[in-house]
Amino acid sequence: MNAGRELGQLSACFVLPVGDSMDSIFDAIKHTALIHKSGGGTGFSFSRIRPGNDVVLSTKGVSSGPISFMTVFDAATETIKQGGTRRGANMGILRIDHPDILDFIVCKQSNDKLNNFNISVALTEEFMQAVESGGEYDLVNPRTGEVTNSLDARRVFETVVNLAWKNGDPGIIFLDRINADNPTPHVGEIESTNPCGEQPLLPYESCNLGSINLSKMSDGAGAVDYERLGRAVDTAVHFLDNVIDVNKYPMPEIEEKTKANRKIGLGVMGFADLLIDLGISYNSEEAIRVGEEIMSFIQERSRQRSASLAAERGPFPNYPGSVYDREGGYEVRNATTTTIAPTGTLSIIANCSSGIEPLFAVSYIRNVLDNTEMVEVHRNFERIARDGGFYSEELMKKIAEKGSVAEMEEVPDEIKALFVTAHDVSPEWHIRMQAGFQKYTDNAVSKTVNFAHDATTGDVEKVYRLAYETGCKGVTIYRDGSRQSQVLNIGGVNHGEEAYAPVQVKPRARPEVTVGQTRKVSTGCGSLYVTINEDEHGMFEVFSSMARAGACRAAQSEAVSRLMSLALRSGIDTEAILKSIKGIRCPSPVMGGATSCPDAIAQAVAEYRESSPTLDREGSVVELPSSAELSHCPECPECGGMVEFGDGCVFCRSCGFSKCS
Repeated sequence: MNAGRELGQLSACFVLPVGDSMDSIFDAIKHTALIHKSGGGTGFSFSRIRPGNDVVLSTKGVSSGPISFMTVFDAATETIKQGGTRRGANMGILRIDHPDILDFIVCKQSNDKLNNFNISVALTEEFMQAVESGGEYDLVNPRTGEVTNSLDARRVFETVVNLAWKNGDPGIIFLDRINADNPTPHVGEIESTNPCGEQPLLPYESCNLGSINLSKMSDGAGAVDYERLGRAVDTAVHFLDNVIDVNKYPMPEIEEKTKANRKIGLGVMGFADLLIDLGISYNSEEAIRVGEEIMSFIQERSRQRSASLAAERGPFPNYPGSVYDREGGYEVRNATTTTIAPTGTLSIIANCSSGIEPLFAVSYIRNVLDNTEMVEVHRNFERIARDGGFYSEELMKKIAEKGSVAEMEEVPDEIKALFVTAHDVSPEWHIRMQAGFQKYTDNAVSKTVNFAHDATTGDVEKVYRLAYETGCKGVTIYRDGSRQSQVLNIGGVNHGEEAYAPVQVKPRARPEVTVGQTRKVSTGCGSLYVTINEDEHGMFEVFSSMARAGACRAAQSEAVSRLMSLALRSGIDTEAILKSIKGIRCPSPVMGGATSCPDAIAQAVAEYRESSPTLDREGSVVELPSSAELSHCPECPECGGMVEFGDGCVFCRSCGFSKCS
């Protein structure tokens, strides 16, 4: 993208260290800005940062933990749009044994948080063994190295699965397995990957990736043209090695580490197209055999070319002490040579299928840039349909709506088998294909395991376990429709918030009789009295009044209560309402209590929901007394609270009003 331009920054993948100090953290943010400005993506491990509420010796305060600092990285990324060409992308990784791991796992459960991050949990062998045995594992404070707690491994694993099922995050990486293949362990330990997960890198390393278009590698007679493929590999390795020297690096530390290891990552795209040309169904043993054969050839040929470059130019500087050196192998120019990248943009330019993925759809709509719609149709299908005599405009429309030809009666079975799509392929076949390519890939394999919308958490867990058993280095899953906005869509474009059609809801009418409670909450402005009432459907209305009426704060509390009542009567989820006002701070918070009047109202409603014998935890009615059992309790004319009848008079507990005085 930057070739031939003044910027001249030619790498896409970077990993930056994040240490356990303010200097290190904000240095990383500054370096991130430089990389994003030049068009790169960044990966981080936040595992070195001490957990939340841990001691900060210099100030005698407490740490806010790694997740709070991730939001700062996210905000910086939002501000910098990668030089106006690409939006910033980050990978955030936390070790499974970090004390804040549970907070990390759920940090993206809301779709409006950390949107510039992919997140992955780094699973260790110890943890996976504990999952298998049903035991516990230790959490370790990275500052002290001391064990702080133990957790049930299976429960934590299930939490990761549940959140991935919900919206695709977090992914998982098998950290010990990645480091087992670290070619330069004497230089350092791998802690993180690039944003898409396929390129594990040491701190301050960058990597150049390239992909060979396999759709151009058929010999036209049902076989792979290995002579042509070999020439392409030789050229690509030479080219990528040259890029390391021509590159203008954003930081001297990155230039030094990159040139010391000279990692490159040659991969493939158009694999699904090649299988169609060869007459092989993607979800078949033959397809896996062909994939392994091709990748084995590319890996061996790329190493041979790297060795010939080493003979001409010398091996990578960190070669002494590397895996190659210790095993007595031949000298190579590059510490790694192969990576399978997702090739989302490259495959569009090359007009081929992406990476090693099956076809997303025979025909689909791509949502790009500013929600621009691009209709994509597979280049071979129309030709085959015309040649086979089953082409029609009506059929093409049906396929565009469905994406798949699996249910099209007009399409012959043998053609259906060739043009299988990502959702026609079972998750198990996705993992088996990933594992097949991983056998012959130095770095890692970027692959998305697609699930149908109605897939269960059990289906996801099965795939995670299979990925571990078959030697994958990480897994990314995506259940269709689990995010508000997704890039590839069948039948129509999902623009996220812009695609949401608001439903006009009329708040339900107030009945003659309601039942509830009034709670007193201490705030920095004085005592706040909060009344919560129910009708037969659940919580219905909220009233609030200050002990000292007449001030602006009383009007604000009343406004919050009225809007909350409107939301409750309109059927808005109670938890969503509470989340929107909980934690709001004012200049006079109460130590250990409410941080503001809105926060006090949220506290009162949450406590009422937990304690009410008639409500379940979701706020809906379990069982209400009959109307005959209730007193008639109108509103107080002074504060709008609920009045009561007692001692021969009507009075209000909220503000002290009495009809008899």
